[in-house]
Amino acid sequence: MADHGMNAGPTPVQTQLLPVLPLREVCLFPRASLATIAATIPALKALEVGFRTGGRVLALLQRDSDLSAWRDLYALGTVAQLGEDLALPDASHRIELDGLQRARVVTLLVSDVMLAEVETVEEDDGGEYWGAAVEALARYMHAHAELRGFLEQQRRSAEPMSWVNLACQHLPITASARQKLLEAEGTDRCMKIARGLDALLRKEQER
Repeated sequence: MADHGMNAGPTPVQTQLLPVLPLREVCLFPRASLATIAATIPALKALEVGFRTGGRVLALLQRDSDLSAWRDLYALGTVAQLGEDLALPDASHRIELDGLQRARVVTLLVSDVMLAEVETVEEDDGGEYWGAAVEALARYMHAHAELRGFLEQQRRSAEPMSWVNLACQHLPITASARQKLLEAEGTDRCMKIARGLDALLRKEQER
């Protein structure tokens, strides 16, 4: 009897369909949380669909911060679990997002609500460079005592990389630089954030 398994092709990539929540000026990283304001119709519809279909959305950074540029998005973002949803007087919503896992858009369907077929992107643990990144973060937090308490509130995981991801998400860098960190593998992200934090601290101390 022939073994049909011998002729099987590559295992198909597992994908999922998620509503897309456009973000301006900020990225959501895995194992971190983010409070953001949803004010545009596409963002509000993404929340509506997300809450009806399992409580998850794909958070993607807009390439341009202009409200009208919500269709122009980076292809890699983070699958987010929707948390507290607070309706505001101006009809916008303040929403809490918990980052779960990076994901890349395979197909984007654009209408009143954007839907994306996505494949998840695995994270590594930063390897030997994780320690240097955390030491750099500790030095930075020593100079900014209020930052430690804030990051501890935002932390959603006991995994070591969560500290690095929180630093990438909340420190004062440009949105495009943040996106590059999100797209980087864990090891590279640790190297970049370690160098960046020390450079930022030196610059602040020279003022």
